[in-house]
Amino acid sequence: MGKILSMVDCLTKSDVFKGLAEDQYDRILDRGMNKHLPPHQFLFCQSDPASQCYMVTKGQLKLTKLNENGKIVTIRYVGSGELTAAVAVIKNGVYPVTAESVQETEVVGWSQPTMMELMRQFPEIAINLLGVILSRIEDIQQRYLEVCTEQVDQRIARSLLRLMRWKGNKNKKGVLIDIPLSRQSLADYSGTTLYTVSRTLSAWEKKGWIETGRERIIVTDPHALVAFAE
Repeated sequence: MGKILSMVDCLTKSDVFKGLAEDQYDRILDRGMNKHLPPHQFLFCQSDPASQCYMVTKGQLKLTKLNENGKIVTIRYVGSGELTAAVAVIKNGVYPVTAESVQETEVVGWSQPTMMELMRQFPEIAINLLGVILSRIEDIQQRYLEVCTEQVDQRIARSLLRLMRWKGNKNKKGVLIDIPLSRQSLADYSGTTLYTVSRTLSAWEKKGWIETGRERIIVTDPHALVAFAE
């Protein structure tokens, strides 16, 4: 019962499913399929037929894309209450990215016919989804602008701040980015190399802006990082 309640709670906090009545949330969950992923397991792969869209109810997914040069780029991270692959499923196309669990993760998925039926039954879902899509387009445009106009260390700073705002937890030392985050993952997310990220993080650690560990980063001086990024 506790698991069902937590899934309903995820729906109520979701930007896509917000604004519905409680009994409607139960009906939406009844139409979905639950799936458990151990760490570092693929949920779906780039170019596969988009058969289902998914909402994370526990843990996180990492969305990556293989570009024409064979480089893997991290597009974004998806956390609890967030939906992924909805546009691809509605278009009845292919998955544009690969989704991999960052840690132990649980999702609920809906097929293309089910999602279309839910949007007809509950128009709020379609309206909310449009808002989410526009927000993600703005985020992609902002990141593209950063790649074109900013120095690489500024991009790394912005990437850390973006992750900190999304999944940051305050502790005695500062703000912990509460996902397993290796230097290679940060390099993929920032659009740069492992060497550049390692050099930059080491310099910031000496300045007292951050503290790093194994797949762990604490922002110890957020104000300094914000000032540098700007």
